[in-house]
Amino acid sequence: MLSTLSACTTGALIFVATTACFAQRPSDQKVAELQTGLQQLQTQVDELSQRPELQKRDGRAQLADVAVFAKAVEWMLRHNEFPQKGYADQAARAIEIGLQRGKELQAKAASWETRPGVTVRGYFSRIDGSVQPYAVTLPEGVNPLSGDRWPLHLKLHGRADKMNEVNFIARHEGKPLPKDQTWIQLDVYGRGNNAYRWAGEVDVFEALADVRRRFRIDDDRITLHGFSMGGAGAWHLGLHYPAMWSSVGPGAGFVDFYKYQNQTEQRPPWQHETLGIYDAIDYAMNAANVPVCTYGGENDAQLVASTSMVEAAREADVDIKLLVGPGMGHKFHPDSFKEFMAFHKEKSAAGRRRGMGRPEIRFTTRTLKYNQCDWVTIREVDEVYSPSTVEAKIHDDGTITIFTKNVAALSVDRNVGASVVIDGDELPCRTAADGLLPDVFYRMSTDGWEVLGYEDSRSFSGNPDLHKRHNLQGPIDDAFMDSFLCVVGSGKATEAADNRWVDWTFKRFENEFDKWMRAKLPVVADADLTDEQMQASNLILFGDADANSVIKKMMPHLPVKWTEDEIIIGDKSFSRADHRVSLIYPNVLNQMHQRRTGTSGPLRYVVLNSGHTFHEKDFKASNSWLFPRMGDIAVQKVTRNGDGSYSEEIVWGANFDSEWKLR
Repeated sequence: MLSTLSACTTGALIFVATTACFAQRPSDQKVAELQTGLQQLQTQVDELSQRPELQKRDGRAQLADVAVFAKAVEWMLRHNEFPQKGYADQAARAIEIGLQRGKELQAKAASWETRPGVTVRGYFSRIDGSVQPYAVTLPEGVNPLSGDRWPLHLKLHGRADKMNEVNFIARHEGKPLPKDQTWIQLDVYGRGNNAYRWAGEVDVFEALADVRRRFRIDDDRITLHGFSMGGAGAWHLGLHYPAMWSSVGPGAGFVDFYKYQNQTEQRPPWQHETLGIYDAIDYAMNAANVPVCTYGGENDAQLVASTSMVEAAREADVDIKLLVGPGMGHKFHPDSFKEFMAFHKEKSAAGRRRGMGRPEIRFTTRTLKYNQCDWVTIREVDEVYSPSTVEAKIHDDGTITIFTKNVAALSVDRNVGASVVIDGDELPCRTAADGLLPDVFYRMSTDGWEVLGYEDSRSFSGNPDLHKRHNLQGPIDDAFMDSFLCVVGSGKATEAADNRWVDWTFKRFENEFDKWMRAKLPVVADADLTDEQMQASNLILFGDADANSVIKKMMPHLPVKWTEDEIIIGDKSFSRADHRVSLIYPNVLNQMHQRRTGTSGPLRYVVLNSGHTFHEKDFKASNSWLFPRMGDIAVQKVTRNGDGSYSEEIVWGANFDSEWKLR
């Protein structure tokens, strides 16, 4: 089953047949020249990949710096992305640069590594093994071997529908060092245009981690900023991770879904709840933990995003600096830009606060995906996707007071205080759990808050009861923010109709991920899945118990049952003739393997018959539409169309509670 659908996941130069979305395709001769050049470059990359020294950490980074040029041209050709005449020349130039770098590596050199100005680099993503690009700007005098640590600006680009990897390279590679720049700058690709959501969010942190590995970055002086879609990304990442940055600068970026898209009707409950993952307006209070300066043009419709955030923060007694460009539309006013950059320069010089240097935390979240602010971490909540709040303060006498809302368990860095008072309950901190763990765990019980001892703390961290925790909280789309592996069945489903829909669903995900998340799907047959792969990745299972042996093993542990005629979920049943179920759930087999072998590691997801729950029309429409459609579990009524595609209607959906149970 599905064996014919994974062909495009193997072989570097097999192109996906897609509808041309860009009209300026070059001549057949030019395309043939690019294909020949790409083949030459890919052969060089394959040869370099065999060198042992390029399999070590630094060598892998150098290899990625070459391979990323081959990937860029391959994706341009496979998706026919030629919006303007110059793009073919940009592709030819990318091949030329890649070949030159490859020759240097063959000679065990890499002249681009510390070159001042702008160079494009690459890294291999943990999500799918793909090579992804970013650009780094180096000032004069950067030397990774010296003790100097450099401030960094992390810049998020705006939406650029015509920008692919080749064009990203052309925009950055070889550009001179801007006048008076004294910081390292990281420009991320973000896997294209997705407002730094999902794999686009992971790209930001993987690129940042790669820069940290290569250069000495001052982690207390990282400035995050962007404009337009980059501004939306700055709101998102700045307020979800408020303790990471010395300052945040969102310019003209949307902050919620309903207002931005002029939606008057509320989405279905399972969708409405998960909008709280990304609606930055719900996280305005987190600006209490990081200096924020936002900008909007006086005549820009997006100014309302900045003013809405300023007002929401003010209601939480938090200040956000607002700059308005006089007479400006959707761009920076020169004077405002100077003031904007001066703000961030000042905050960078001061550096971010951390640990005991941050005596007060005011933090809120709607999902355990974003659950930490410096020395406080929310571990469990009572009501999923409802606001959870922690307001904590270190006092001069060494005590900590914490007030919580919708928090069932939390942890505190033991070094910040001798004791803690949580919602009126006084408990030890520094000496708790025999002083053996870096974090002290606290849990709400029927009698109030309690501190966990050493053994209970270790057991809690192992999550034996499979509660919703950080990176094990859903929804379906969250499975694609870490290493994942699609497991396809080698058998046949009982019903031919099931086979057809599963095949179509898998193919749709394969094409959409390739096009919009800029990588090939990692795929394995059920018979070939190893224990090591199950431990290392979220498993995305396609088929049913007859077609897919892994699904058969998983069935007793899933909250859904199948009979010959029905799908049964709790007290609900649906006809198998025209209904299909998709879900995300903890991989119980993963946990059982760890217990059996005495090993440990992160718990993983299993997903049934679904890729991302938003699709091509949403990628094309607006970044704000890239939110979950099916929550944790959903049933769709499916109708086969004349062309073999399917129309799907979600007839029921839900989000599991904090214990992965249906409410």
